Amino acid sequence: MLYELSSTFFVEAIHIMNLVVSISLAIILGIGIAFVYKYTHRGMNYERSFLTTLVLISPIVTMVMYFIQGDLVISLGLVGSLSIVRFRTPIKDTRDMVFLFWTIAVGLGAGTYNWTVTIVASIIVAIVVTFLFMVKYGTPLHAEFVLVVTGQLDGHSKDLEDIIKRYATNAQVRSHDVHDEHWEIIFELKFLKNQDNPSQDLLNEIKQINGVEKVSLLAPQLALPM
Repeated sequence: MLYELSSTFFVEAIHIMNLVVSISLAIILGIGIAFVYKYTHRGMNYERSFLTTLVLISPIVTMVMYFIQGDLVISLGLVGSLSIVRFRTPIKDTRDMVFLFWTIAVGLGAGTYNWTVTIVASIIVAIVVTFLFMVKYGTPLHAEFVLVVTGQLDGHSKDLEDIIKRYATNAQVRSHDVHDEHWEIIFELKFLKNQDNPSQDLLNEIKQINGVEKVSLLAPQLALPM
């Protein structure tokens, strides 16, 4: 009896040590993943809580893998418990989903004691993500804007289209509204990235058109809904 107890405690001690190492590795790699996400983020801002999520998912998945340990019954119970969870925060960027899968994969690797593979794979993924960020992969060649022009009905809207064609590489009418004695035209414009900023010259020339009352140039993220 004493031999069985001592043997049991000895095995559990080894497992606990492996668990501590796995969780520590998962936390360190999770912090690294959060740093890569923060460094390569291109939006106006990001949610700080998402960084915390990236750090905590890995050790939590590691704990789950430790509890399962190849037990089919426990794994089925885990799947059943996850099926009733509702995620109320939608993923706004598919890139966020990539980082979530990355940190989950780290937790799976650390939880199965594949420490070397987990470290090497995470370094490779981090290098690829950083490289794509440095070369600005996927950045469009054109700068897109929305031009809103309002004026009186006796204005020369034809001159407006001629002026826009001289500055923009591509211009499309998004909407054309007429109400009372005024009209409003919304254009979608594209300028070359390496082109000198033509926005001020374009606005000044449009303002000189007879009948034009107001001119607004909006950034893509401020584009009006259809």
